[in-house]
Amino acid sequence: MSTETDSNEEVVPVDRFECRSCGYIYEPDEGDKRRKIPPGTLFDQLPDDWKCPVCRTPMEQFVNIGPVGAPSGFPENLGYGFGVNAMTPGKKNLLIFGTLLLIFLFLLSFYSSG
Repeated sequence: MSTETDSNEEVVPVDRFECRSCGYIYEPDEGDKRRKIPPGTLFDQLPDDWKCPVCRTPMEQFVNIGPVGAPSGFPENLGYGFGVNAMTPGKKNLLIFGTLLLIFLFLLSFYSSG
């Protein structure tokens, strides 16, 4: 998980940025090997002439997608629904596919009885 420490040694999650043209995600923990950007370099610390290593799009076309494991969606919408909006993408996948598996097993049980 991407983190940064401040002067009090508190761990702060680091935001990732996604290219709107090709979907490349700049991970601060990994840096950019092609341009020799060392791991741990934050997005706002990249050189002004840095471009997407995949499609050469300028930095202005990148959007902040938040830290790894953060809930997806707009912050103002996280409080709506049955609490599902505040779940991380991994938890949402587990809920969806777990429910589908339970439904499948329930329907399969009709074949075993009788």
